[in-house]
Amino acid sequence: MRRIEHVIAGQLTSGTRWAPVFNPATGAVQAEVALATAADVDAAVSAARKAFDAWRDTSQTRRARLMFAFRDLLEKHEDTLAALISDEHGKVLDDARGEVIRGREVVEFACGIPTLLKGGYSDQVSTGVDAYSFREPVGVCAGITPFNFPVMVPLWMHPVAIACGNTFVLKPSERDPSVSNVIAEMYAEAGLPDGVFNVVHGDRVAVDALLDHPDVAAVSFVGSTPVARHVHQRGTAAGKRVQALGGAKNHAVVLPDADLEDAARQITAAAYGSAGQRCMAISAVVAVGGAADPLVERLAAHAAAIRVGPGRSAGSEMGPVVTAESRDRVLGYAARGERAGATLVVDRRDTTVDGHPDGYFVGPVLLDGVTTDMDVYTDEIFGPVLVVLRVDSLDEAVDLVNSNPYGNGVAVFTGSGESARRFQRAVTVGMIGINVPIPVPMAFYSFGGWKASLFGDTHVHGPEGVSFYTRAKAVTSRWPTGPAGRADLRFPTAS
Repeated sequence: MRRIEHVIAGQLTSGTRWAPVFNPATGAVQAEVALATAADVDAAVSAARKAFDAWRDTSQTRRARLMFAFRDLLEKHEDTLAALISDEHGKVLDDARGEVIRGREVVEFACGIPTLLKGGYSDQVSTGVDAYSFREPVGVCAGITPFNFPVMVPLWMHPVAIACGNTFVLKPSERDPSVSNVIAEMYAEAGLPDGVFNVVHGDRVAVDALLDHPDVAAVSFVGSTPVARHVHQRGTAAGKRVQALGGAKNHAVVLPDADLEDAARQITAAAYGSAGQRCMAISAVVAVGGAADPLVERLAAHAAAIRVGPGRSAGSEMGPVVTAESRDRVLGYAARGERAGATLVVDRRDTTVDGHPDGYFVGPVLLDGVTTDMDVYTDEIFGPVLVVLRVDSLDEAVDLVNSNPYGNGVAVFTGSGESARRFQRAVTVGMIGINVPIPVPMAFYSFGGWKASLFGDTHVHGPEGVSFYTRAKAVTSRWPTGPAGRADLRFPTAS
């Protein structure tokens, strides 16, 4: 049995606890992953702390050059990473490649770190006095990342942190851990010193050990809202910076003046891509007025046509969900939605795949007539279930979106610029798409939601990522040119 070990100070480190890693397409165990103890976490943090002093003094130019080398390796090994993602997560290869590419864009952003860390300078703020500011790294940073994007989400974090001069400990999901070790190998090949990037695999034991460790200065997290709340509360109580991105219930509002065929195609891809296991997946459609019936008809046709199969198969458009528990959860929500009064427009729960009788496959489900009190709407299902709610006006749609406790992403489909502008100003959501179903910002912006979708003050990657992984120093400087005068005990003011 293949074993996936920790990577600490450039060395593979074995564990004392192990967990199985499944292939979702077959249901078979394909590897074992080490589950870190508190001692393993301490070893990784200690290695990062030891490496920090030298790495923070490494010039910005050298850090940038290393990021260029790392970026090239990500491109070179794109297919290798995509295959590993598909084998352990289940998503189809094209989707996995897209994940690698979007993560690589953050590395490209980090290649410009000398510009991103430029400070400010003000000459002669007072007579003979100058003022300037600059940013410094915070120290050892930790990333706790989810199964659904095992390459992309960590790449939102560690390239920016490392380029800023920090060292990093990554705790990836134990469900699809292999790619994180490959990323560590790429960093080493790019020339990153041992200890700057470390990987500890594990469960809650590892998470809490990172949150409690006194030498961890900052923690970045992406996952469910209950865990995000726990990470934020425990990490901040220990005096750390914490950015914790939680769950989502992303809506797509469709107005009658939208191109309904285009909207249906885009919403279908956004709802069922990666088997719905995306934090930016569209899981709720809000059909306004006369758009409802023709939109549902088109959504049904597209959902019925999706080809479900193993992620490695060329003809597959949607792979399995990640675990048997995930499959059972999806089946349960669909059944309860029907019992609560929703109409099962498309029901592919009994999808079978030839040659894969034990895979975790569940086909697309489309429910119409859903109301806001049904748990198929209130809960984050994280599977291939799309629900349709009906309202009479744009104002009602905005109220519905704003009443939801999540505020991660939202989309509006319309042909009206005036309606789009009203919508983007009125919704209490962090990321908005206008005729774009998955409005993930480019790397030079920042990713993050509002309300129960984010705990902490800063979004991840982009400019806010640079701010999160650094802290500012402001310097006021005077160089006397004559004899020292008598000290003035008044509070200093400009003169």
